[in-house]
Amino acid sequence: MVLRPAPFRRRARARVRRALTATLAVGGLLLTVSLTTGAAPPRGGPATGGPTPVTRVGAAPGTATPLAGFATQSSAKVSDTPAAISTPGYPASGWHPVGPRSTVLAGLLAADAYPDPFYSTNLKKIPAADFTVPWWYRGDFTVADTSRRTYLDVSGVMSAADVYVNGAQVATKDRIAGAYTRHELDVTDLVRAGTNTVAFRVQPNDPRKNLTMGWIDWLQPPPDENMGIVRDVLVRRGGPVALRDAHVTTRLDTQSLASAELTVKARVRNDSASSVTATVSGTAGPAAISRTVSLAPHETKAVTFAPADFPQLRLDRPKVWWPAGMGDQPLYDLDLTATVSGTPSDTAHHSFGIRDVKAPLNADGARQYRINGRPLLIKAGGWSPDVFLRWDARSVEDRLKYTLDLGLNTVRLEGHIEPDEFFDLADRYGILTLPGWECCDKWEGQVNGDETGEKWTPADYPVAKDSMAAEAARLRDHPSVISFLIGSDFAPDATIEKNYLDALEAADWPTPVIPAASAKSSPSLGKSGMKMTGPYDWVPPDYWYAKREGGATGFNSETSAGPDIPTLDTLRRMMSPSELETLWRDPSAKQYHRSPSGTFGDLKLFDNALIGRYGKPTGLTDYVRKAALARYEAVRAQFEAYARNFSDTSRPATGVVHWMLNSGWTSLHWQLFDRYLDQGGAYYGAKKANEPLHIQYSYDSRSVVVVNGEHTAATGLTARVSLYTPDGTRKFDKSATGLRVPGDGGKATALTVPADVSGVSGAYLVKLQLTDGAGKEVSRNVYWLSTEKDVLDWDNTDWYYTPTTSYADLTGLDDMAEAPVSATATTTGGPDSTATTTVTLRNTGSGRTPALLVDAHLVNGSGKPVLPVRWSDNEVSLWPGESVTLTATYRTADLGGSAPSVRISGWNTATRTVPAAVRTR
Repeated sequence: MVLRPAPFRRRARARVRRALTATLAVGGLLLTVSLTTGAAPPRGGPATGGPTPVTRVGAAPGTATPLAGFATQSSAKVSDTPAAISTPGYPASGWHPVGPRSTVLAGLLAADAYPDPFYSTNLKKIPAADFTVPWWYRGDFTVADTSRRTYLDVSGVMSAADVYVNGAQVATKDRIAGAYTRHELDVTDLVRAGTNTVAFRVQPNDPRKNLTMGWIDWLQPPPDENMGIVRDVLVRRGGPVALRDAHVTTRLDTQSLASAELTVKARVRNDSASSVTATVSGTAGPAAISRTVSLAPHETKAVTFAPADFPQLRLDRPKVWWPAGMGDQPLYDLDLTATVSGTPSDTAHHSFGIRDVKAPLNADGARQYRINGRPLLIKAGGWSPDVFLRWDARSVEDRLKYTLDLGLNTVRLEGHIEPDEFFDLADRYGILTLPGWECCDKWEGQVNGDETGEKWTPADYPVAKDSMAAEAARLRDHPSVISFLIGSDFAPDATIEKNYLDALEAADWPTPVIPAASAKSSPSLGKSGMKMTGPYDWVPPDYWYAKREGGATGFNSETSAGPDIPTLDTLRRMMSPSELETLWRDPSAKQYHRSPSGTFGDLKLFDNALIGRYGKPTGLTDYVRKAALARYEAVRAQFEAYARNFSDTSRPATGVVHWMLNSGWTSLHWQLFDRYLDQGGAYYGAKKANEPLHIQYSYDSRSVVVVNGEHTAATGLTARVSLYTPDGTRKFDKSATGLRVPGDGGKATALTVPADVSGVSGAYLVKLQLTDGAGKEVSRNVYWLSTEKDVLDWDNTDWYYTPTTSYADLTGLDDMAEAPVSATATTTGGPDSTATTTVTLRNTGSGRTPALLVDAHLVNGSGKPVLPVRWSDNEVSLWPGESVTLTATYRTADLGGSAPSVRISGWNTATRTVPAAVRTR
């Protein structure tokens, strides 16, 4: 996301580049060796107190043990020498215990050093001056057998660090620099039997000056700028020969999917002073392989197992990996062992998938992805980690499950490229990923066009290349990774691009490399095939149907209608009473929970449209109620327009990334669900739009279209459209039968709604129903529209929105009579300590008025939402006599020991809560 037009801060900087023989920047040499230890320490965040754990390191070849945690302290409070601090037994009294992956501030928050940073303006009250000096990270590990070689595997340092082991310096901050570089330090000669100490003097982070991670305009940045160590520090053990860079390249016959070829590569390195003969053997999927290699002292050789020499690497009927919704997600294992004189010296293990990714430019110059030979509309969201970069595997898994529930198939990671477990989960769930470097900081300081920025020094180029090599080697075997974006808002220049491409080629990078997420070109790769034309702030639903700007044509790498007002439950958790009062009363007020950007600092565009279209809010509850409708229609229209235009013969839509999927903070914008995983209009608008078989209304042509995201064609369908005044009087009704809709994103136009319908003026409702040959409803969609249209001022489009000169009149919705909705709910236990609550809703009104956008919220005994939760459907609209049965699945433990209830509310439905009695089997 670009931060325009505010300039970057220019600061003079000088860096000294010095190569260290003790430090080996491995890039593509190290990254795929797996962790083979037993019990690993928890990854849920920093420790909350007590002594720092001592990590026990085994002696088995290939063992890679992550340090279980550190003690941290500001260098301003430590006067001892680095040699003393890094000596076993040093009394780190008063230091703060933190987990194995922790920024400085994350550790302090775990120790309750500051009030809840997600509430009100607490975050900005944390003194940033505390983090302008280096901080020490100190950890202990024990080794019983010193006959093995010992290495430190270091990555995820922000921004840089001097490294010490047992009183000796083994690397300086000039080499251990950058969040993504990875280094192997041979500390064999320093390690002793018993307790050993490693200490890092971590430098302050400034993403405008360092090749690390920043937050741009997404949210209020943490005052420590995420300084710390955010990936595992591994202690590796092995024999005289090290096995590194093990990976598999695959070649799939995309015409038949009936065969595939595997090529296995690795490097073996003799770390001893004697010549050795090593045997590398193991399995790649079902194929057994073995090869012997002779190595001179300290020599490294590449070892390749190709189908020409090992025919067993040609697979018949391979298990092909597919994105979710297109097929299954089978994975194969690579297991290798290097032995010397029959004794294992090192091992490597990881998983890989067989799939093929192509992304050529179409006739219009847009990037079109094909997975295993089939074209795919990329439906994505922009991923955000926790603002303090705290890794929580369960929370990440919950968010990825939400991604699937939303009907999305991809997440884009602009910077903040997550740890290995993230991509393991994406592989397992079939969620495609688009990682890449971020904009608006040092990563693009050299190529940022007319914007000012921090230009690169000679020391930055090797850091960037090492970062690319490390990430390429780490990500290449994950089938979920379908590209790497080496630029975001800007493409790299010739020098930087060559460094990146050389690193990618050396790593056998298997998928398309994209020069930028914007419509920029790089000297070698050429055009990006993507656009970054906005919007990032409010636009009306019909905006998305125009094939211009950010509308539904080509591949839009980041775009949305901007603000997202969370549920009342979440708002009350994140804002003070006075802030909530300002929220609904004053559109021009600065909103701390929106963005630090001057462009996105308030909600003026959104609030003015809300008032102009729905009427002025009468209070906070009414504001949230109207915002829910506004977000539902905006997000639904964005995804529906891109889905409808995917199969167009002229200027088709090929991809869209909703900016963003989620927020790492308590936010008022750029999210489909909030930090607490609560869901509102944006969530259910996206979920509705992305149904596999979906009936939808076209804002531009008034056509009713059925889109089929399944692989096989859908036949024998009936589409029905009905128009109603807000009081429920039906004014138009028409059906189309015998519809056939092609698969793989195909569409069929069922009918067109007349431009003028007698008796319809102002706001009105449109109900769409799709039924199969047996008369069963398979898709349902309800719109609220107006005979007075939103009018866009295209000529005055800015980079972040297109102005609206007059608004659709939806104020008539406020005149809808209250619609009574009955609700009954029961709960049953499920597998893996989950529960399912089933809710039946019925509009019991005796008149004509429909119940618009009825929401069901699962709550505990205190009336608080139970989260995360996945509903089969929600925010439904019911006409008198209609009913619907919904299910909610969740973890039983999240009830906190109380009985579940369901809170029902809606646009014109009174709020009430009903018990969800637990059914015994």
